[in-house]
Amino acid sequence: MSPARAAPKKKAAPRARDIGLDVRGPKTACDDRHCPFHGRLPVRGQVLEGTVVSLSMEKTAVVERTLLHFVRKYERYEKRRRRYLAHNPPCLAIPLGHQVRIAETRPLSKLVSFCIVEDLGEAARRLSAEDPTPIDAEPPAVVKEAA
Repeated sequence: MSPARAAPKKKAAPRARDIGLDVRGPKTACDDRHCPFHGRLPVRGQVLEGTVVSLSMEKTAVVERTLLHFVRKYERYEKRRRRYLAHNPPCLAIPLGHQVRIAETRPLSKLVSFCIVEDLGEAARRLSAEDPTPIDAEPPAVVKEAA
């Protein structure tokens, strides 16, 4: 009698490697060589947070940080922004308008030296110039004239 054969085990998706930051690994796997979780890309240096404002490029996202700068002469704050080009690994599937955490890497191209490592959820919606009323504002009350 031959020994009973065990059912073949399904090969699980490769686990995401530890990148040295306190972030969760993605649930899906990818075969991107520039993915910090499934590829060979080391992350080091700065870790920043910002909002994804463009996904027009392939595997690259534009992440924008808005900060306030105090002007002593006028005793007021002015808004400043900084935009970073960051590699967007396909296993994270980051949609437009989400807050993300990016980490510094070696230069991947002329302008890309950051990689998205975590999705922090949806960002607050910005008001556009065409929509001057805030989202939470109540509609104006209609006044009826007495006849």
